[in-house]
Amino acid sequence: MKKSVLSFMTANGSDFGRGLLWMALSMASFIGMSVGSRELAATLSIRQVLFFRALVGLFIILILARKLLPEVREMKMLHLHFIRNIVHFTAQYFWTIGVVFLPLASVFALEFTMPIWVAFFAWLFLKEKLTIPRLFATLGGFIGVLVIVRPGSSMMDPASALVLLAAAGYGLSLICVKQLTRQCSPGAIVVWMILIQLPLGFLLAITDWQPVNFSATPWMLLAGAGALSAHFCQAQALKILDASVVIPIDFLRVPIAAVVGYYIYGELIDLWVLFGGAIILFSNYQAVVIERRKSNA
Repeated sequence: MKKSVLSFMTANGSDFGRGLLWMALSMASFIGMSVGSRELAATLSIRQVLFFRALVGLFIILILARKLLPEVREMKMLHLHFIRNIVHFTAQYFWTIGVVFLPLASVFALEFTMPIWVAFFAWLFLKEKLTIPRLFATLGGFIGVLVIVRPGSSMMDPASALVLLAAAGYGLSLICVKQLTRQCSPGAIVVWMILIQLPLGFLLAITDWQPVNFSATPWMLLAGAGALSAHFCQAQALKILDASVVIPIDFLRVPIAAVVGYYIYGELIDLWVLFGGAIILFSNYQAVVIERRKSNA
């Protein structure tokens, strides 16, 4: 595998560099969204955080995505858009609770169980084969989660379970996206995400509305712009780089989040979190590599 990556870098240096740049922007966006969401939650309810994050996304979409409006008006697969966004919105709610109550590194490490859920839901709903490498990734992911949350230790927190539920929700959401891409462009999927999740966020936010201070505006912009930018940059990176290259790079979010949490919030860097996250990474990485070799054989 090292040879294939090295040969890829040598033969396609400019593409590899662009892919790394997109991944760097994606990681920065994810971290920015996390920090913005946590800062907002200091004065607003979590439901308001989701609403304002979607509201900022709406303004960005109106400015940058006008060309997508004709496709959006066609309302293709509208029922699946609603299912996908209800699931995704719920996952975001759980994930944001984790960001507020857990160290940032723990949230991102637990979130990396998402590929396991994707494999499971792909088997359940799309009838894809649950191969031995994917089962290996599932077992490794389970062990990694046990290392991170350490049942019976002070690290165990109900918010950890919510982040795991969020990862499952994101996995199911990705399965819906895979179905949606058969008839809808990625841009249209993002537009529908904002159009559906904005009213959902508003309806929930008014049930727990807190006074909004103008000083929260920069955090709203950071959280909202970061949310859209993170997924867009990640998708751009996946267009250029193989998943077997992207996954190890994306894992850098865990140690980066640990450093950011340490300097901004004084969070201790927990080696158990990094170790458990590494187990999850290795399990998923090996599954991707083995399945790729089989497909190229």
